Amino acid sequence: MDENIDWQRRATELKPQSKIFINGNYVDAASGKTFDNFSPSDGHLICKVASGDTEDINRAVASAKKTFDDGIWREMNPRDKKAIMLRWAQLLNDHREELALLEAVDTGRPISDALSVDAPNSSRVIQWYAETIDKTYDEIAPAPRNALAMITREPIGVIGAVVPWNYPMMITSWKLGPAIAMGNSIVVKPAENSSLSALKMAELAVSAGLPAGVFNVVPGLGAEAGQALARHMEVAKIAFTGSGPTGRKMMQYAAESNMKQVSLELGGKSPQVILNDCSDLAAAASTIGWAIYYNAGQTCNAGSRIIVEKGIKEELFAHLHTFLESFKVGNQFDPSTQMAGLVSTLQRDRVNSYLDLIGQDGEKIIFGGEKTSDNDLLIKPTLIDNVKPESRLAQEEIFGPVLVSIDANDEADALRLANTTEYGLAASVWTSDIARAHKFARKLRAGTVWINTFDMLDVITPFGGFGASGSGRDKSLHALDAYSALKTTWVDLN
Repeated sequence: MDENIDWQRRATELKPQSKIFINGNYVDAASGKTFDNFSPSDGHLICKVASGDTEDINRAVASAKKTFDDGIWREMNPRDKKAIMLRWAQLLNDHREELALLEAVDTGRPISDALSVDAPNSSRVIQWYAETIDKTYDEIAPAPRNALAMITREPIGVIGAVVPWNYPMMITSWKLGPAIAMGNSIVVKPAENSSLSALKMAELAVSAGLPAGVFNVVPGLGAEAGQALARHMEVAKIAFTGSGPTGRKMMQYAAESNMKQVSLELGGKSPQVILNDCSDLAAAASTIGWAIYYNAGQTCNAGSRIIVEKGIKEELFAHLHTFLESFKVGNQFDPSTQMAGLVSTLQRDRVNSYLDLIGQDGEKIIFGGEKTSDNDLLIKPTLIDNVKPESRLAQEEIFGPVLVSIDANDEADALRLANTTEYGLAASVWTSDIARAHKFARKLRAGTVWINTFDMLDVITPFGGFGASGSGRDKSLHALDAYSALKTTWVDLN
């Protein structure tokens, strides 16, 4: 990262494209409506974003459907498809500073994270799925000798992707990569306050040679553009990442329309279990701190609960204090900042409402805990001790830099507490006994379990959860199955 760049100045000078992207072109909303897009860091107006509604969704889906039916992308030689997606990945990499700045300005994330994590990882996801195109084989079933039974993956049509505001560029890439690699067309509906990176990604895709209509972006309000996309009769699948209540609505919309497929990646209340034979509590504390305070806790799989076996809590808390002494909280455009403010006043007020609960049932603040108001979106890293496992603080997703600590009597109690939640997105266990770790991990109800680490994610492994954390998986080769349908072709050889 070039520390000589004045990112604050570049942010105020930014003039991003903010129209709807349909059939390879930027267009105004059919209604002419826009909404204001403000910077979380200082409140300045970044731009006015076109506010799509049902008519715009209809236009985008029609473009995607026509391109799909024409077969210009679906039936293209796999080698040529791969080359286009690789060029697209390279363009994303070439424009990483612009994309990172768009992401940081929209979400309030530290510019250092947007540059080192969001932009390069999004490029890598597109590159990785490009490489799968000419390396994914179909099957021949063991049919009788007088027959040939072929099992092929077929693209399913128009995909509707609804993505959240916390990691918009990366999560968009998780939907785009496998969906487009499999030959589908896609309409992305970004979150209202983080539309800019998806629009730029679509522009670069067309510049790389992706046929117009394969990738469309319609910003807009959830109740208008999001609902219209989920209810559309020509959309074959909705891929949604976001909150549980909205995820339930997506299933309802699908049932009330054409019974489209739905995949959901929802929230979490991920436990980090620290057993009393953990040999390096300093390392555990550092990882625990990053797992909850990275991106100000606005991460679906954030390690927001620590479950601590008896005898080690005092030492663990001391190491957490040491971690925070060097953890830089502040201005998002300072390259040394490791945690900045929340994405909006709405999210700040949500976190404040949980901080109001502290002390009602014997909870104790170890550090942090101060609420903010007015235009201040920076809530300090917070640790709350003596939290009851059945309390709202322990059971509900706060989505802020708030860590709760729950006491466990022994290993069995720790396992029970870890699984006592409606969510099942991620979890970790800290122990020096690898056999103990494996046995414990097998019993944790979570889509991803880490041993002596946390948040080690990569495109090579699937990501998703159990229970209220949703269904389906993003990333890895398994995501290709989520954007395709198996087709059997039986040939009589007599």
